[in-house]
Amino acid sequence: MPANRKSDKLPKPVGKRQNLAAKSGLNKTATRREGYVRSIVPKTIARTRSDIATWKSALRAADSVERPRRARLVNLLEDILLDAHLTSQLELRKQHVLSTPYVLKRNGEIAAEETALLMSAEWVTRINRHMLEVGDFGHSLIELTTDEQAGLAVTLIPRQNVIPEQGILLRREDDENGIKYRELREYGTWLLEFGQPHDYGLLNKAVPHALFKRFAQSCWSELCEIYGIPPRYIKTDTQDDEMLDRAEAMLRDMGSAAYFIIDNTEEFQFAKGADTNGDVYSNLIRLCNNEMSMLIIGAVLGQDTKNGNESKEESSMKLLDKLVMADRKVLAGNWNTKVLPAIERIGIFPPGLTFEFQQEEDLEKLWSMVRDLLPYKDVPNEWIKDKFGIEVTDRAPAPMFSQNHLSARDFFDMAP
Repeated sequence: MPANRKSDKLPKPVGKRQNLAAKSGLNKTATRREGYVRSIVPKTIARTRSDIATWKSALRAADSVERPRRARLVNLLEDILLDAHLTSQLELRKQHVLSTPYVLKRNGEIAAEETALLMSAEWVTRINRHMLEVGDFGHSLIELTTDEQAGLAVTLIPRQNVIPEQGILLRREDDENGIKYRELREYGTWLLEFGQPHDYGLLNKAVPHALFKRFAQSCWSELCEIYGIPPRYIKTDTQDDEMLDRAEAMLRDMGSAAYFIIDNTEEFQFAKGADTNGDVYSNLIRLCNNEMSMLIIGAVLGQDTKNGNESKEESSMKLLDKLVMADRKVLAGNWNTKVLPAIERIGIFPPGLTFEFQQEEDLEKLWSMVRDLLPYKDVPNEWIKDKFGIEVTDRAPAPMFSQNHLSARDFFDMAP
């Protein structure tokens, strides 16, 4: 399904932005009311039980050379996102990137006006999220449009309708022919593409673990029912329809009845329940969770309470930081090579801007360094206040003894 279309009011171009709009043949801010996403016909998703055979079949359809189709694979990848653990790991990595401050620079200096405008726009977060999803799905094709209030709307083209291997956009998932979007005039300005054609993303590698985990949870829930309520049976005359119906009714009503009465020719007993408490399913679920964590964030972070320790968590956080730094680098590259040139051609920003993430500071480590430095060097009070939020003042000088004070010899000479 297409993503929700939200809009953000664009500023009226002034100065350089107005000159850029005039050079581009645009009247103030470029307008594009209708996009290709409006012509896409949505299709109902069949919520059927998925297994490894479903995954293999979807991969064969996506790997086809003559007629590649990703619809079934994308539907399966979106289905496994219902797994809470998998979603939490993906969001943990994304939120680390999205929470990092960024700036726009011109000739090495921060462009304050453009940076403030970019940070206040909601469409920026949506573009960043769609670019980060490339690592999950392998590909993202987004479309920029404007609404009646001259606002910018960012829409993700449904991945089920995109064939990146051939550069084709399908109006329906099962269409034979579509639009060659890379040959369109809007490509690179209103249509932005991210990712590689033959990449299926990390979610494709997480499919077997998510499916096995779902299977283990289903089996464990059935075991809980059998383990909690042992099977029961009653011996009766099966040739007598009346007695057979009576026995079935008694077994059905046992859940709410405190007692029941049977005939002297009948016998009621409890069968032996399960001898296991589900350790085999618990171990399988833990294995699947650990494998998905290793795949997404590079470590098992904050989950192993039995064997976990502080040093292990610190090393795991360092591995996650490495992945986050790589995501930031990819994101900044996409902004500088694709997004900023596109919105410059639209007329939102003037040319000559570059996107950079600000370097994050470890305030705890920095404070430790400042504390060790204070006995030997002077640190400006204003800098400490701005950096740590601590109001500091200079220490009053220690009292100095003048020559008029008594010396130690004079003190002992005055002693009785």
